[in-house]
Amino acid sequence: MLVLDTATPAVTAAVVRVGVTTVELVSVQVAADTSTGRRHGELLAPAVAAVLAAAGLAAADLAAVVAGTGPGPFTGLRVGLVTAAAFADALSIPAYGVCSLDGIGGAAPAVQAGGRVLGRAGAPGRVLVATEARRREVYWAAYADGVRFAGPAVERPAELAEQLPALGVVAACGAGARQYADVLGLPVTGPDWPDPVALAAAAADRVRAGAPADPLTPLYLRHPDAVEPGRPKAVTPA
Repeated sequence: MLVLDTATPAVTAAVVRVGVTTVELVSVQVAADTSTGRRHGELLAPAVAAVLAAAGLAAADLAAVVAGTGPGPFTGLRVGLVTAAAFADALSIPAYGVCSLDGIGGAAPAVQAGGRVLGRAGAPGRVLVATEARRREVYWAAYADGVRFAGPAVERPAELAEQLPALGVVAACGAGARQYADVLGLPVTGPDWPDPVALAAAAADRVRAGAPADPLTPLYLRHPDAVEPGRPKAVTPA
């Protein structure tokens, strides 16, 4: 199946094989636009073509599409979701949505502290995932034993730092966590961007069951920067 995520500056496309008990990466292409974060439309189509060619597949060979639903900036996020919906419609295959933060939390490696393994999603421990949301804010979620128990939400790093003791997280991952590590005060590990295998794993049960397609609802968490102009002001004749 095809896995897409455009919720961060890392435009990700991958072909992943979902087996009876396994989720296996076949090919992946990550085109990071860390300079402007606004070239998702230019980067995604070549990335999809590259992963299909690397896997030796045609689009018609795909059985499903998985797309990261955010949270993320309005324009970039729409690119991935519209592309996923277009593939699903054209090929008559289901499309499934996964919170993009789950693609980071589900791939978080272990953090060694005091001889103990801490903060690994899918193993005992609690981890914070944070991605950069612009406006000096982060999108975040918290995971316990690999399961999201708080978020997604958008917040200023200092405000999020005040909540960390109550959340009980012991490590952080994601580009936002790395950028604001001094504010959050947590050990930071990878990955910085959503991992396609983790995204696929989050949808694997639905894929295996042949579940109905998802509506691919984007998680914006706030209104877009662009707004519809108001009515012109009335002008009083002189």
